[in-house]
Amino acid sequence: MSDASLSPLPRPGLRPRATLRTVAALMLREMATTYGRTPGGYLWAVVEPVGGIAMLSYAFSLFLHRPALGANFPLFYATAYLPFMLYAQLAQKIGQALQFSRPLLAYPSVTFIDAIAARFALNALTQVVIFGLVVAGIHVVFGLRAEPRWEAILTALAMAAMLGLGIGTMTCYLRGVLPFWDTVWGIINRPIFIVSGLFFLFEDAPPAARGVLWWNPLIHVTGEMRRGIYPGYQATYVSPAYVFAVGLVLLALGLVLLKRAHRDILND
Repeated sequence: MSDASLSPLPRPGLRPRATLRTVAALMLREMATTYGRTPGGYLWAVVEPVGGIAMLSYAFSLFLHRPALGANFPLFYATAYLPFMLYAQLAQKIGQALQFSRPLLAYPSVTFIDAIAARFALNALTQVVIFGLVVAGIHVVFGLRAEPRWEAILTALAMAAMLGLGIGTMTCYLRGVLPFWDTVWGIINRPIFIVSGLFFLFEDAPPAARGVLWWNPLIHVTGEMRRGIYPGYQATYVSPAYVFAVGLVLLALGLVLLKRAHRDILND
């Protein structure tokens, strides 16, 4: 009987526990490096979207008497801006996961999936907390009556997170194999902010434009969030299945490509 046959089998659940410890350690490292070195730390993560929403609200209130939905400009823009920031932050942070954790990925116990999972968990949690604080703050400051549909709100946040995870994972691969990808993605991503329903309702767009806008997954995220915040808004065009499918396909493709190429990317 060989020595290999006598070696003890690994205990069930040992690797999952090790993975959770690794992910937690990576999350703590990112918290310290991203927010711990800046005066104010997490405060700036809240101040940034509040400032952006305030400027948008002030600028458009000079030209419009009321937003396209409801009567409060900050709430109208927050329902699109904050989910977009959730998606954008996840896509950016996950896209940089290999470069950010490069020194630690030299250890066998740390995998590229751990790096992606840590960045996803920390930044998704951060953005969801910011969403809750800002939306609740708008209701308190302006004395608005809240009648949320939690199922729609949580679905919109999940859609934004799934899309950010999928695009971020693909970006993580593309940044490693295409040195010019950041420039290309910057050009592609600029108009996305405008055509994701921040300034308008999908239903108000011309029919021809709606046929094109529907394929933008973020317009579905915006519509679902506004359906959750505004009781009378139906957003019948929204298809969560489409958004989740896009995110899952990009995630699966990105993971397969990274599994084959992550060592070459790290060694470049």
